[in-house]
Formats: sequence, structure tokens, C-alpha cells
Amino acid sequence: MRIVLAEDNDILRKSLSFFLESKGFTVDQFSDGQEALDAIKENSYDLILTDINMPGGSGMEITQYVRETIGSNIPIIIFTSSGIEQTELDSFDIGANEFIAKPVSPAVLLVRINKLLNSQIK
Repeated sequence: MRIVLAEDNDILRKSLSFFLESKGFTVDQFSDGQEALDAIKENSYDLILTDINMPGGSGMEITQYVRETIGSNIPIIIFTSSGIEQTELDSFDIGANEFIAKPVSPAVLLVRINKLLNSQIK
């Protein structure tokens, strides 16, 4: 399983990547939204994990590109430190599957990833 992890917080990105790789996932890390978008355009992924606010492009832009431009139903989980309800509603409106407030618990993230990936298989 290959994952895009787009998160501009270096510590969070590296710790989540280390955790997910220890669980058998292949993780491509990006600290910039545009770099993540470029990778999505060129590669095939099973899951996208993205922060909502990043330099180069937001998680909303990534989600919108995946859903509208390439018409993919790849599972997308958005992270944010914003506690604003409207942000969460907007994320779901444009096609995000899950929304997780920071700080992100790796154990909770893993449960949500497995739930999404298992629902894709059925």
C-alpha cells in the first residue's frame, strides 16, 4: 500500500511516516502541497493523507484535484489544527473521506486508514 503524506510540520510528518512504514505501508512524504500534487499526477497511490494548510497548495486543492480533475475515489484523510466546524464541513463537501484534528494520534489514524482501505476493497 502506497501513501502520500503531505504535511508541512516536519516532526509530525516524519513521525507519522516512521509509524506507517513500521506497519508495512510505503510512504512518500511531502512538505509542500504542490510537490504532493505533482507526485499524485505521476504515480499511483492507495491513500492520501494531507494537511489542510501547507505552502505550495492546500489539502483542499489536493482533494479537489483528485476528485474533480482526475475523478479518482482514492481515500483522502485531511489533518488540521483548525477547530473550525465549517472547515470540516467544507472538506467533506469537496470529497474528503475523513477529517482528523491535530494532534494526530498514530493509533487512531491507523484505525481510520484500515477502515477506509477495507471499505475500498469490498
